[in-house]
Amino acid sequence: MANQISNCFAALADPTRRAVIEQLATRPQSVKKLAAHHAMALPTFMRHLQVLHDCGLIRSEKTGRVRTCHLEPHALLEVQGWLAWQREIWERQQDKRDQIPMELGGEN
Repeated sequence: MANQISNCFAALADPTRRAVIEQLATRPQSVKKLAAHHAMALPTFMRHLQVLHDCGLIRSEKTGRVRTCHLEPHALLEVQGWLAWQREIWERQQDKRDQIPMELGGEN
């Protein structure tokens, strides 16, 4: 699971791939429609889709000559779960820091 989360973070580090995820959040879309929003050659755009596919963030299906991409939310839920776990740890640490007496700070 840790490797999949790492792969998802690596995939989401790229703004083009984040934009694709945002485009797919509302509905599945064809590769042609997705690519139309990005100023790059189709082979370059297809490599971005492959990265998203390889880490499980999207899936695609081909019907005739049209390839349609779909968001795979389970991969995002794993990332969200990891972030929530980290936030809980950070908040606990902050609570501990907040409990340190103010007199240690040299208050007059």
